[in-house]
Amino acid sequence: MNLRKKLSDEDLERIRNAVKEAEKTISGEIVPVIVEMSGRYPQAVYKAAIAFGMVFFLTVIIIDRYLLSAGSLTLFYDPIFIFFFVLTGGTLGALLARFSDFVKRWFISRDEMDEQTQQRAETTFLEEEIFNTRHRTGIMIFVSMFEHEVVVMGDSGINKVVDQKEWDQLVADLISHIKRGELVAGMEAEVKRCAKILLEKGFMRTADDVNELGDDLRIN
Repeated sequence: MNLRKKLSDEDLERIRNAVKEAEKTISGEIVPVIVEMSGRYPQAVYKAAIAFGMVFFLTVIIIDRYLLSAGSLTLFYDPIFIFFFVLTGGTLGALLARFSDFVKRWFISRDEMDEQTQQRAETTFLEEEIFNTRHRTGIMIFVSMFEHEVVVMGDSGINKVVDQKEWDQLVADLISHIKRGELVAGMEAEVKRCAKILLEKGFMRTADDVNELGDDLRIN
């Protein structure tokens, strides 16, 4: 997946305008972020190689026991042939897990994806300097496409007054949009919802408020 190709200039402008419109009424800074993948998951490649190698080895056993008569194919009983046959299976598995997101997900647990997504979100929060606002009112809406996960992370000025359950609902709604193929529309809706939550908690825009973090979607 290449997000820069998947998202058009019009999509980027829609998200930017949603952030700009939301920040007209609030003192907080909303930062939308979308990444293709939070982790590289090399373990998935190793697991796939082992799994496919085992499948190819079991194939040898099944063919030997049920399909071949004794001596009908002498090459099939050659240890070198068996070795390279199993090696081919392992290589195929590794390549599929390396280049196919669909296959890669077979060999990654949900806990592993949760951990990688949370770590990537925390790293992005620091790299984008979302903490760098006068009143610590930055908030990040982080979407990781491969993992199908969303993290909403607020700075200390917001976290002390907004309950986690409100962010959890925002996360669930955005994930529902993404599953329906409505990434941009979902981001627009949840940016608006985020602004509504902040208004309800008293984060109203003041006369001296400035745009500290910018409105553009961050893509990594």
